[in-house]
Amino acid sequence: MDLQKFYSNGKLLLTGEYLVLDGAKAIALPTQCGQSITIEKQKEPIIHWKSFNVDNSVWLDVKFPIDRLRGSLVNEGDDTKKRLLELLVAAMHYNPKFLADKTTGYKVTTYLDFNRSWGLGTSSTLVNNIAQWANINPYRLLRKTFGGSGYDIACASANQPIIYQLEDPLHPTIINTDFNPSFKDQLFFVYLNQKQNSREAITEYQNRKSEVRSAIKSIDAICDDIIDCNRLSDFEELIKKHEFIISEMIGLEPVKKTLFNDYDGKIKSLGAWGGDFILATSHGNPTDYFSSKGYQTIIPFSKLILNEKSPA
Repeated sequence: MDLQKFYSNGKLLLTGEYLVLDGAKAIALPTQCGQSITIEKQKEPIIHWKSFNVDNSVWLDVKFPIDRLRGSLVNEGDDTKKRLLELLVAAMHYNPKFLADKTTGYKVTTYLDFNRSWGLGTSSTLVNNIAQWANINPYRLLRKTFGGSGYDIACASANQPIIYQLEDPLHPTIINTDFNPSFKDQLFFVYLNQKQNSREAITEYQNRKSEVRSAIKSIDAICDDIIDCNRLSDFEELIKKHEFIISEMIGLEPVKKTLFNDYDGKIKSLGAWGGDFILATSHGNPTDYFSSKGYQTIIPFSKLILNEKSPA
């Protein structure tokens, strides 16, 4: 077969940030948008890799000879190209048959259907797509390259919200959950349009390792309660409690206190604190409020989260 296609979903982490790395339960949400990859064989023994943004602009366009993939080529080019080459070489390591034919080349095209700056998983969807192409365990590929908890890899192939737990790094526990709350029309995702270096938060977290076990127990309980939650008021109390626990663990103020202290609803950080998306609860449409603060991307829960129950 000369043409192959793969697709991976984007991701958001609703609960368990930071603590997920130490085995806490986390509610992870696959998104309706993701990244596709098309691989087409060609006679010239090179890989021509072209990546498109959601607006069809090209954000990566590189060519390299297959027979140099294992050599000094991996040290050439900018960071983005180096990361790509690192992924391909790692995939070859786990599957020696992958890209082994040095007489065959490939035209590879990737398409994002979300804004690349949103932090919904440009890297994780790429890792998962390459793993599918190479027919290898995506968690192995992640550990050898980008690292992380792997919840984003789980979301890449999930078709509904999941409970994710990192008990075995190569085979994490993944449980499908029917998190589709009756109050979902009152949940909104707001893009903060900023990147924040989370190094200080991670350092503070690591300094509090003695408190991790107790924090995990509390976060696991909150995770279970959120899954079973039927009322918005209960959900708001749970995310408020979650924010307090993580705030204590990483030494940062919750985003509601730092940016949205006058907001009527509740707000929760998603993933690493300080950037990308937050979750906001609201009894009405909160667009005017966030727009007045300079945040223009506000997406309702049902417009962003994938929630198709797996077939029986």
